Amino acid sequence: MFSELKFPVPWGHIAAKAWGSPKGHPMLCLHGWLDNANTFNRLIPLLPKDYCYMAMDFGGHGLSSHRPAGFPCHFLDYVSEVRRVVAALQWSRFTLMGHSMGGTVAGMFSCIFPEMVDKLILLESGGFFPAPQDHDAWLESKQKVVESLLSLEQNEHQPHKTRSPQAALKRLLEANPHLTEESGKILLQRGATETPGGLVYNRDMRILKHNREFITLEQCVSFLKKIQARVLMIRAKDGLFSHEDPDKSKNFVKPLQDAFKSNLRESFQLVEVPGNHFVHLNEPEEVAGIISVFLEKDKDSKARL
Repeated sequence: MFSELKFPVPWGHIAAKAWGSPKGHPMLCLHGWLDNANTFNRLIPLLPKDYCYMAMDFGGHGLSSHRPAGFPCHFLDYVSEVRRVVAALQWSRFTLMGHSMGGTVAGMFSCIFPEMVDKLILLESGGFFPAPQDHDAWLESKQKVVESLLSLEQNEHQPHKTRSPQAALKRLLEANPHLTEESGKILLQRGATETPGGLVYNRDMRILKHNREFITLEQCVSFLKKIQARVLMIRAKDGLFSHEDPDKSKNFVKPLQDAFKSNLRESFQLVEVPGNHFVHLNEPEEVAGIISVFLEKDKDSKARL
């Protein structure tokens, strides 16, 4: 059983769903890019029952409000949304779990607010997403963000594209080959709205363009020294980071893993599991036991609510 919540923000609301007892140890769960809180639907019921699990939809995702018109979406917007939600919940110390982009948000939050995070779980995420070392590539990405924003505004009065449930699922699976059909249906339940003409994706189209901060790999390595949490990093054998890119400048996961290990030592654990990028949703039993053991450690360290 779960409950739906809405946290008021100046531009609308942040939507979330909660499992477990409100008196349990608090954990905030962060989904990946273009996904939503339903990404944790099959995993959370397999985790320890004495936690309060809160999975939020980032702005422009799932059932959360879109940000105000006229502005691009920034990565740090997601970090600030996490801070808003935990402020509303009055959580002063809690566990963070993030998948893919959600892990990147969780990693940055754990550096900016290190005293607030007791445990950090990274699912198919290096904890950071450094800017490309090719400065021209970074500038070109920013050009695309601005041009895309202007293009979207010119077409904002066009009707939203509708699809049949079958077509919407087909499109989602084509864009996400790591998803099973069942997993795709789970994400679509929260990621689309039924209209008389068919399903319409809920996402804010501005999030389709990655708007990364200019943070270098060296800066990420320096930042993670601030982390006070114990860290569990789970990597899938057939995930996004299982093979090195021929362009060595794009290989940042291994250096980040090494930095976590050298800085956090016994407080860092790296585990590889069978599966792909969505193993936590496709085959949650592959990661549930590992996460549960990690959570059960230091159980006497209670959250300050």
